Amino acid sequence: MYGQLLFVLSQNSSVLAESDPFIGVNYGQVADNLPPPDATAKLLQSTSIEKVRLYGADPGIIKPLANTGIGIVIGAANGDIPAMATDPNFAKNWINSNVIPFYPASKIILISVGNEVLLSGDRNLMGQLLPAMQNLQNALNSASLGGKIKVSTVHSMAVLRQSEPPSSGSFDPNFADLLKGLLEFNNANGSPFPVNPYPYFAYQSDPRPETLAFCLFQPNSGRVDSGTSIKYTNMFDAQVDAVRAALNSMGYKGVEIVVAETGWPYKGDANEVGPSVDNAKAYTSNLITHLRSMVGTPLMPGKSVDTYLFALYDEDLKPGPGSERSFGLFKPDLTMTYDNGLSKTTQAPSTPKTPVTPSPNAKKPAWCLPKGGVSDAQLQANLDYACGQQGIDCSPIQPGGACFEPNTVASHAAYAMNLLYQSSAKDPSNCDFSQTATISSNNPSKLPPFIETYQQIADLSDDDGPYLDTGK
Repeated sequence: MYGQLLFVLSQNSSVLAESDPFIGVNYGQVADNLPPPDATAKLLQSTSIEKVRLYGADPGIIKPLANTGIGIVIGAANGDIPAMATDPNFAKNWINSNVIPFYPASKIILISVGNEVLLSGDRNLMGQLLPAMQNLQNALNSASLGGKIKVSTVHSMAVLRQSEPPSSGSFDPNFADLLKGLLEFNNANGSPFPVNPYPYFAYQSDPRPETLAFCLFQPNSGRVDSGTSIKYTNMFDAQVDAVRAALNSMGYKGVEIVVAETGWPYKGDANEVGPSVDNAKAYTSNLITHLRSMVGTPLMPGKSVDTYLFALYDEDLKPGPGSERSFGLFKPDLTMTYDNGLSKTTQAPSTPKTPVTPSPNAKKPAWCLPKGGVSDAQLQANLDYACGQQGIDCSPIQPGGACFEPNTVASHAAYAMNLLYQSSAKDPSNCDFSQTATISSNNPSKLPPFIETYQQIADLSDDDGPYLDTGK
C-alpha cells in the first residue's frame, strides 16, 4: 500500500507553475550598488514573482517594467500627504505625472499613500491621510482609472492592540477613529488593507527554539487558539489571522488583507538574534511553499493572501543594525543570495508548440525519510507537524487504515513526512524537519526484508537494493 500510494503521489505531483499571482517583492532603492532597472525587469521575468512594490513612483523603474505583465504598487511619500490632502489639484497632477504616462503598459495596480503613517507619531499627518487618499481616488476616477487602480496605505502590525491568540485580534483604540475612516474608504472602493507581519521580530522578542520552529514553518507542537480551539502551526498564519479578526470585529469582513512586507534577514550584527542564511532560506522557501499550497490561513481557508517578500535586493545605505541591510533575495550581480525557490522551474520553449524535454535527473525517484538515530520524540513531533498541515491526509496510518502496520512511530512518521514532501512537488525545503530527514532514492516498499524500520533506510546508499522506477 505504501509503495502504491507513493506511485500515485508521484504521478500527481505537477511541476510548479511558472508564476504565482499571489507572490510579490519589495523593490527598495536605499542603496548605491543596485543593478540597472532594465536588468531587474529581466530578472523578475525569470522568476515566479508577479508583483513589485515600489516605495515611490520613479519613472526610471516604472518604464522598464512596461509590457512585462508584472503588477506594480507605487507609493506617494509621507511628505506628499499634506499637499495631497488639502489640494485636489496636487492629487490630480500627481496622477498625471506618475500614472497616466505609463499606464496600462506598466501595470500599476495599487497606490500606497504613505508608509506606516499611523505609527509616525505625527497627529496632523495622521489626520491628513484619509483626505489625501480620497483626493487621489477622485483624481483616478476623473481619469477613468478608479476601478482599475486601487488606493490604500500600508500599516505596521503595531496598529493592533492585541494579537494573541489570533481570534482576539483587535486594533489599538488610540487609532480607532482614524482606522474606521480608512476602513470605510477601503470597503467603499474595494481596496485592500496592507499590513507588515514579520515573524522574525516575533522570534526576536521570544528567542526560544520552539518559537523559531513556529516562525520558520518547521515541525513544532503548535499553538492552540483558546478562543476557537484552532491549532496554529506557524506564526505567519497567526499574525495574518489576528489582523483578520481585528477587521472582522470592526465589521469589515469584506476588506481583503495584503501582506505588504514580510521577510527574514540572512545576516546581522553579532548581538542580533535570528539572522542567518539557514533561517532566511527556511522562512522564505517554506512561506512560498505554504502560499503555493493554497490552503490559506485558518480564518481565510482555500486561498493565499497576496504577499510581498522583503526584499528584492539589500539596501546598503539603510541605517540601523546590520540585519536592516541584509534582507535581499538577490545580489547586485543578479544571483540568488540563497536558493529561495522563486526561479521558474522550466524555461519557455522557443515556440509555443515545442515541448520541453525534462532532464534525466528530473525523473529520478525520491522519497523523504527520517534519518537514522532520530529519537521517537522528534519523530512524533515530525509526525504531528506533517499531519497538522492542511491538505495532508494521515487517515491511512490511523488504526484500521491501510498503512497502519507496522505500528511504529518511525513508520508512521516516515509516511507523513514523505506525504508532505510529495504533495509539495518534492520541494526539498519540505524534507528538512529540523535536519532530521533525508531525501532517498530507496523505495521503502521495495527494501530487503532485513530492513525493519524506516530509520535504517538512511544507512543505505542509493545503490543498496532496488527501488520502484515510477518514471518521476
